[in-house]
Amino acid sequence: MKYPKLRELREAITSLFSAPYTTKFPKIPSPAAPGYRGKAEFDEKECVVCGACAEVCPPGAIEKIEESAPGGKRRLVLDYGRCIFCGQCEANCLTEKGIKLTTRYDLAVLSRTEAQTSIEDELIFCQHCGESITTKKHLAWVRDRLGPLVFSNPNLFLSSLSEMELIEEKLPRAEDIPLERADNLRILCPRCRRELTLKEEWG
Repeated sequence: MKYPKLRELREAITSLFSAPYTTKFPKIPSPAAPGYRGKAEFDEKECVVCGACAEVCPPGAIEKIEESAPGGKRRLVLDYGRCIFCGQCEANCLTEKGIKLTTRYDLAVLSRTEAQTSIEDELIFCQHCGESITTKKHLAWVRDRLGPLVFSNPNLFLSSLSEMELIEEKLPRAEDIPLERADNLRILCPRCRRELTLKEEWG
């Protein structure tokens, strides 16, 4: 009877000073496998709030909310309770860096409101009808990529002049006022720009 007891005592002392066999989860999360698709996060610096991720999200986990002019903003709200971690938002991101799937998988919260994240930016509105065109960051991203070619698009070079405070921003006016030639020097939505072009070309 002596020997089994000594063996058990030796094993108990050995296990006391050796590393545990189990992980320390949930105190310390276990590392995720390579290529694991976990919590999606917006990058404040790279995201231009264009809304492409909201358009391609299969379960509709990303909601696009727009405020009206003047001074309205576009906000993208990501609900982790609806996200299926498919990676479509990352794959279809305009800048390829605006939203990324991390390896974080421990998303337990006490309230549904805590299972959300959002990002927003100021909108640019049509100066004729007041319809939203896109965000300032989105327009700036397009300008940076085009370089001198921005002068081929009135909206792009007018917005850059506004940012440099070389011209004053014009408020949207009543839509029932007809478009005139002077409106070429206003920021217009595609519908109003087309209407003005047809009027200039065909009268």
